[in-house]
Amino acid sequence: MTGRDGGADLAPIGNSPVVILVRPQLAENVGAVARAMANGGLFHLRLVKPRDGWPQERAWRSASGADRILDAASVHEDVDGAVADLHHVFATCPRPRHIVKPVLTARGGAAELRAITGRGLGCGILFGPERAGLDNDDMARADALIRYPLNPGFMSLNLAQAVMIMAYEWWMADDGTPPRTLMTNESHIANKGELENFIRHLTAELDECGFLRNEQKRPGMVRNLRHLFERGEVTQQELRTLHGVVTELALGRKIRGRDETS
Repeated sequence: MTGRDGGADLAPIGNSPVVILVRPQLAENVGAVARAMANGGLFHLRLVKPRDGWPQERAWRSASGADRILDAASVHEDVDGAVADLHHVFATCPRPRHIVKPVLTARGGAAELRAITGRGLGCGILFGPERAGLDNDDMARADALIRYPLNPGFMSLNLAQAVMIMAYEWWMADDGTPPRTLMTNESHIANKGELENFIRHLTAELDECGFLRNEQKRPGMVRNLRHLFERGEVTQQELRTLHGVVTELALGRKIRGRDETS
């Protein structure tokens, strides 16, 4: 069941961790996992003894175009076979167990996975069956456990959600997207000279209309106006609009003044 038409052109990027689903129960969940993997740049999927066998058409219907991940997925009889060629293995663990191992958050685990793959070593992440999760024998094969710090009153995740959290953290561990940006569309942030030009325009018209007639308060009022425009990233388009507003207000005042004297 390979080479399906219409699938996304997914190309593995470097050395990424293997996602290992241990005894998955529903084909739809496997497909949803492939979709989550593709979102976060994980491309290698292994299945350990899927309940209903493999392949299953329903998985491809749930993958939303991540077909190639499913096409390349390998099936193994046990966890030992699935991890035999890997150097490091982590296991997701939703509940406390009587096991002595390092426990990482998803973010901490992703950072270690990046360091491991950066050295050219193979690594994988074990995810357990939908109902019960990994058992103690499964986790015994892992170097460390990964637990998600979620609401302790409700920590229930479906399989694809659990994979999505790790995929997201894996991606973000090497992503350079600024945490905050300002969308300016086709405009640009105004520079200090453009801001100063507008403030001079505004101040001149405020002087003309008498708004700044109190000489004692005038410096503080002008500073307050300056602070207002300086603390935000005003765009050039916004400044052009404000210039137009000030000009039209001044023009309207002058027209009213002529009408009153005529």
